[in-house]
Amino acid sequence: MLSNMELNRADAFIPPGGDALNATAVRDAGIESQKAMWAIEFENVSKSFGPHRVLVDLNLQIARGEKVTLIGPSGSGKTTVLRLAMALEKPSSGELKILGESMLFDPAGNARSSSQQARIRRRCGMVFQQFNLFPHLTVMQNLILAPTTVLRQSREEAERSALKYLQMVDLESKVNAYPAQLSGGQQQRIAIARALVLKPEILLLDEITSALDPELAGEVLDVVRNVAQETNVTLLIVTHEMRFAREVSDRIVVFEAGRVIEQGLSEKIFSSPESQRTRAFLQSVLNH
Repeated sequence: MLSNMELNRADAFIPPGGDALNATAVRDAGIESQKAMWAIEFENVSKSFGPHRVLVDLNLQIARGEKVTLIGPSGSGKTTVLRLAMALEKPSSGELKILGESMLFDPAGNARSSSQQARIRRRCGMVFQQFNLFPHLTVMQNLILAPTTVLRQSREEAERSALKYLQMVDLESKVNAYPAQLSGGQQQRIAIARALVLKPEILLLDEITSALDPELAGEVLDVVRNVAQETNVTLLIVTHEMRFAREVSDRIVVFEAGRVIEQGLSEKIFSSPESQRTRAFLQSVLNH
């Protein structure tokens, strides 16, 4: 049987494609079916750097296929959430699961080895603020490096897949270009294609337009819109682009000082937030 808290959680969010999976179906199927919904689960997760607590008892579930954006002031813990999900940081306490598997412990309760964590992490992709392309490699070489070394794909198979994602980001004409020959926006679009070529089930996007001027940022955001519309990948996004967040997200989660102060459907958060702090934050960022 589901607890009251779990029933409320089921009511709070009906995943995309709600006729196939809705809150009533979750109740009927029981707790195991509900757990199968989640791409990412934070259970009472805290993270400290020395005496500074960056996250405090975070409980957050992201459904498979859901598009979720984390918003809030700088330093509120949003990027740490992404870094924990990618196993770039380890929680100070709590439990973290990716697609139903604990990132911290194996089924016997033993601490996960680095190789076990890497196996789980390969189901996620992450795009950072900086593009992090290899400057001495062409666009094609940047895209096929991981598939041929990590996934053991043949060069021919990797190149076919790379071309598919270069077409998605509208840069197939740049296959032989080097990063220095591309604009910042083009480099970030290549970075998105490089993440997608590994076919992640979850894509984490960390302030991917913060280093770009508005015109180039718009090109990158258009690519993310296409990814959201054309794929089933789960998106977890950190951004200060509020209009983009409102448009692309199923759900908005608002952070303040390492805690979630409000969350809900995108339109609800932007049109009628319940928290005074959320209203003040949105008023501040939307008026600049």
